[in-house]
Amino acid sequence: MKELKEKILAEGVAIGTEIVKVDHFLNHRLDVKFLENVGKEFKKRFADCEINKVLTVEASGIAVASLTAMYFDYVPVVFAKKAAPSTMTEGFYVAEAKSFTKGTVSLLRVSERFIEKGDKVLIIDDFLAHGQASLALANIVEQAGAEVVGVGAVIEKGFQGGSERLRAAGHRVESLAVIDKIEEGRIIFK
Repeated sequence: MKELKEKILAEGVAIGTEIVKVDHFLNHRLDVKFLENVGKEFKKRFADCEINKVLTVEASGIAVASLTAMYFDYVPVVFAKKAAPSTMTEGFYVAEAKSFTKGTVSLLRVSERFIEKGDKVLIIDDFLAHGQASLALANIVEQAGAEVVGVGAVIEKGFQGGSERLRAAGHRVESLAVIDKIEEGRIIFK
């Protein structure tokens, strides 16, 4: 997505050789008009899919997932929680995911009421690095007896292998911008 690449170059910051900071528009402050275009692009890329739910991880995936859901006739957005809230008293699906950015391991949880057998689920992620979050979400979908129709990533760090892991597991992956490498403070796209 040309507009996304331009925005990353204009507003993103390369940190070392593995981190891209895009908190100006994606995951700390939101550029809603721009993210609406991101949602529209995901609709174009997954137009051939029947989708009745969008699944993401709290918190930074929620905005993109919500704006994507608008273009799929406002299907429900479900987000996995990283901590078990006291209100989650019924059964839930759980899967482990390591956060590359934070260096932590989280147990992702989704109430059994929100993903059901037969659902056709589109997974949306703000960043695809090693693929751990998306693989954990796919595991949750499979626990429910539902189907992952695809994984959409706003930004993929192609050099970290996440999309290969997801494809090897049989998942369709659509990334709107793929970073090939980060070198000397420069972000280089595939």
